[in-house]
Amino acid sequence: MKALILAAGYGVRLCPFTKSVPKPLLDVNGRPILEYILKRIEAIPEIEEIYMVVNNKFHEKFEEWNRSYESEKPIRLINDGTTDNSNKLGAIRDIELVIREGQIDSDLLVIAGDNIFNFDLKKICDFWEQNNSFCVGLFKINDLSLVCQYSNVKLDSENRIIDFVEKPPKALSNLIAICLYIFPRKGLHMVEKYLEEGNNPDAPGYFVQWLIKREKVYGYEFGGKWLDVGDIHSYEEAKEEFHFKNFLMKERLNDE
Repeated sequence: MKALILAAGYGVRLCPFTKSVPKPLLDVNGRPILEYILKRIEAIPEIEEIYMVVNNKFHEKFEEWNRSYESEKPIRLINDGTTDNSNKLGAIRDIELVIREGQIDSDLLVIAGDNIFNFDLKKICDFWEQNNSFCVGLFKINDLSLVCQYSNVKLDSENRIIDFVEKPPKALSNLIAICLYIFPRKGLHMVEKYLEEGNNPDAPGYFVQWLIKREKVYGYEFGGKWLDVGDIHSYEEAKEEFHFKNFLMKERLNDE
């Protein structure tokens, strides 16, 4: 299995912090967001290699970081060539780019480079192995008024996704999809097919919304803490909630 971290966004809602620093490299109590993610990925024995898709504006920043970071897995950066938010490829095109340029021919774990969390990624891998199909990481939000800001999900009794709506006007359930997916090797071609049909290349939720009509897609609900660091408020919240030393403690590796 390979892993892919989506890190080619421009973090416009986090300006001025992201004017000269890419969002995944923003500091959270002494460590960049990216390293919190990597420690979770590196703990998965099945992961052989980690890809990161970055943009041209911040490519050198990531190269500089990568030269100093001691990873337990090989890390390969892929530059998507974009320079600002106006010409970005979008997350789905970035995924397709990495699959093509990296010549990936294996199962693929995909995760957003602006997510910060304390749960064990091995659990979704174990769940995925039971179903051997597409899998989406889910998180429960108790305040239904907030659900409409995310991708909303409805499951059947076997945890198969039967309804998926990107930013719905009305909540289907209290489960949202976080930007964390496992694509089986046999299904990687579906990304290219989705784009060939002229579908939205940006939010991955639109891809899943399209995919559930064509393939079996399962959802795995995580416990613990999770934040999508998308604006200044969530960035400040991340600095209050996450501390790297505590993050690495063994008991923190389990869902709370």
